[in-house]
Amino acid sequence: MQVINTIEELRSVLKKQSHIAFVPTMGNLHAGHIQLVKAAKQHAEYVVVSIFVNPLQFGPTEDLASYPRTLEADCERLKAAGTNVVFAPSVAEMYQDFDGVNLNQTMTITPPPIANELCGASRPGHFVGVATVVMKLFNMVQPNIAVFGQKDFQQLFIIKQMVKQFNLPISIIGMDTVREPSGLAMSSRNGYLTNEQRTAASQLNSALQDVVQSVKNGNQDYFQLEQKAKSSLNIQGWVADYISIRSSLTLQPASSLDTSLVVLGAAKLGNTRLIDNLTFNV
Repeated sequence: MQVINTIEELRSVLKKQSHIAFVPTMGNLHAGHIQLVKAAKQHAEYVVVSIFVNPLQFGPTEDLASYPRTLEADCERLKAAGTNVVFAPSVAEMYQDFDGVNLNQTMTITPPPIANELCGASRPGHFVGVATVVMKLFNMVQPNIAVFGQKDFQQLFIIKQMVKQFNLPISIIGMDTVREPSGLAMSSRNGYLTNEQRTAASQLNSALQDVVQSVKNGNQDYFQLEQKAKSSLNIQGWVADYISIRSSLTLQPASSLDTSLVVLGAAKLGNTRLIDNLTFNV
């Protein structure tokens, strides 16, 4: 396995490959990331994984400085999983206008309006940063296939839209969320949780499960179900951001005519913001 830090070397190595699968990450890898790599290997013999903590997608009060950097351990796991190349660029390599402090002149991608809802409403500019860095990585790696987890359902939806709108020759594969035995979605941010909080963290998934069951039982008062789920989390000590029932095809608020649905949730437990979602049919 090669660890590459520059775009020039990356392109030199990859130009010899005819079929590439790509898994973009921010590092601090867990079993969910490794499942993405294994899925990538099923679609292509040559797998590239990027590790880059993208400053453009963090807000001024978010955890950029404290986000865990575990490159050595990540590379060990990726090598064991059969990764061919780890691309781990610096901020200056990724953003040539970086002055050591700020990203002043970066040209960005404008995602569709849905990027301003759900997580985008609480994290202004987040999906501009996500779309921009993913487009840059796509241009650098030029993969045939890219694999993403469905835990970040809104992110996956926006990336699929970007690939479609820019006519990129890349197949996007979304993989099911990998979970702890408790039902907690695996996330790099789970490491911020105390032991007590980690035990309680499965309550977010339980709240979404209750919504799914109620809808399947015929309850179409979606607003009432969303508010009930938020209140339940708040009573248990969370600070709920949103619970939202949407069409899984368009990510617009669900109506009684929609049959392919997703319920998405975001909430803070202590200082840690967790997200989750469940897709289902009615």
